[in-house]
Amino acid sequence: MWKNRAMSRPRLIAVLALDDVVAFDLGMPAQIFHAAMDEREQRLYRVRICTPGGRPVRSNAGFTVTPERGLDLLAEADIVLVAGVHYSSPVMTDGTLDQAVRDALVTAAQGRARIMSICTGAFILASAGLLDGYRATTHWAHADGFRRLYPHVELDPDVLFVDEGPILTSAGVGAGVDLCLQVVRDDHGSGVANMAARRCVVPPWRPGGQSQFIVRPIPEVSDTSIARARNWALENLSNALDLRTLSAEAKMSTRTFTRRFREETGLSPRKWITQQRVDRARHLLETTDLGIDQVARHSGFGTGAALRQQMSATLGVAPSTYRATFRSDG
Repeated sequence: MWKNRAMSRPRLIAVLALDDVVAFDLGMPAQIFHAAMDEREQRLYRVRICTPGGRPVRSNAGFTVTPERGLDLLAEADIVLVAGVHYSSPVMTDGTLDQAVRDALVTAAQGRARIMSICTGAFILASAGLLDGYRATTHWAHADGFRRLYPHVELDPDVLFVDEGPILTSAGVGAGVDLCLQVVRDDHGSGVANMAARRCVVPPWRPGGQSQFIVRPIPEVSDTSIARARNWALENLSNALDLRTLSAEAKMSTRTFTRRFREETGLSPRKWITQQRVDRARHLLETTDLGIDQVARHSGFGTGAALRQQMSATLGVAPSTYRATFRSDG
């Protein structure tokens, strides 16, 4: 666990922006960290933007960012936060990174600063060599490209964020919020982090090990599609569902049905049903007062123990934790 020095002054966070910076990654940290205040409502962090040479940089949202400082800010910062860049950026296509940026990041990492990245900002840290030998994450959609460019990094694209002490990385977009709140929580406790989340109207806590909600595209429905069987299964999730029953509903042999199912969903029937049952359980946990055992029965898991096992395996959280995190009773 990274140990923070006690500080009477606000911690300085230097947000590094390169050309094609992701606008959300650039603006969000100031919102979260500026919302972290002490009991006198004094800000606990200062957030400043810097770029190579202090020059304006393009954002992926069609506007230009004029920074406050150049790369010298990194040497002064308590925390260096690297914002993500668009997937067309050279650092993502071939690993190219300006030498001045590389040197500034390495120098900051060798000093007292913690180093963070949001989403594709992990590519920048990896290009600078700062993630070699570390566990890290990035947006799941760019995992293959990351592994190709940076094989010496232990990439885990299935989690929201990874805290390796002095190096912290997050997955895409909203996961950066989770990471920023985790830093506030580590620095100043859960009370300050929870109040910052309230001020920003975001969930106060999602554990880093929770899975990213990865999208798996499903092909268009055809005349030979198993969509009818899938729809029928969704209406009967609380019942026992076996391959023979689903194949009969699709009017196919089990062998043909299994092959077509994989072609259309990318999953086996069994894994797809489990995924749908977890989604049903999540919906019930968020929207009803049903007990855990009732949620398990309605979603087809049968027992609370089975539901807890599946949610821990697929999402990294228990049902009660999920409900407490994603639902507020006021």
